[in-house]
Formats: sequence, C-alpha cells, structure tokens
Amino acid sequence: MHWWVLPMAVLTAVLTSVVMGACSSIECPVQNTIATIYELNDTLKDTLTVWTKRKDGKDTVLLNKQINATQLTLPISQQRDVDTLIFGTTRLAVTDTVWLMKMDLPHFESVDCGTAFFHLLTGVKSTHSGIDSVVIIKPYIDYDLSYAHLRIYFKARD
Repeated sequence: MHWWVLPMAVLTAVLTSVVMGACSSIECPVQNTIATIYELNDTLKDTLTVWTKRKDGKDTVLLNKQINATQLTLPISQQRDVDTLIFGTTRLAVTDTVWLMKMDLPHFESVDCGTAFFHLLTGVKSTHSGIDSVVIIKPYIDYDLSYAHLRIYFKARD
C-alpha cells in the first residue's frame, strides 16, 4: 500500500461529509401554520361555534363555543375549491353558512420540508340569518398570520 492512499481516503471522506452536509441543510420555516383569519366588525356578544362537513358527511367542529369573539383563526382545506363553514350562535339561535372559494397553490421549499399549500381567495358568499356580509380583505393566504383575510359583518341585534 502506498503512503498517500490513507491521507487521500481521509481527505475524500471529509470532503464528502462536508458536501453532503451542505446539501441537506434543512431550512424549513419555523412558523408553518397556514390558516384563515376572520376579523369580526364588532365584538360578537354571543357564543359562537363554527363547524364544517367532512367528506364522509360527518360534522367537524373548528371553533367550539367562543364567547365575545373579535377574531377567529380557522383552518383551510387543501385540495378543495370551496370550503363550507357553518357559523352558529347560541343566544340568537341563528345559523349561517359561509362558502369560501379559493385556489390551492402548491408551495415547495425543500425536499426535507415537503409541499405546503398556500391559497388565493377568489370569492365568498353566505346566507344572511345572522351575518350581514363577508368581505375579503387579503386574498393571499400563506404562513403570515399577522393580518386578517376576511371580515364578517354580523347583523345588529339588541
């Protein structure tokens, strides 16, 4: 065996580990929650529950009996063109359905992070039992949860 084989093998191993380490550095975002922020026009002086229907037809509660709500953070579906949310109040005993139309936008950062879905709101409509209107404020939904995406105007009640 030649004297230079061992140092070359060590040098090759060191360079390989440095290169491999550089290629696999994970830079996934720390804050990776994607949700929809709903701002209410005024404090809702009632108990609010929000639910949706799953693909199997069963209800899933997204927000359970929130009192004096001013803002809601609700999940948004992946790979559906329309999210259907049911808003129910206890004292006023009214139920409204909100349909949120959107485009799902695949967002890729790294193989280590996987694919996330950002969303672009394309429209919103609702029934009008307790809700007067729903307005899109910021249509692009991504990791930034510092601003509201929609504003809900509830009807004035005594």
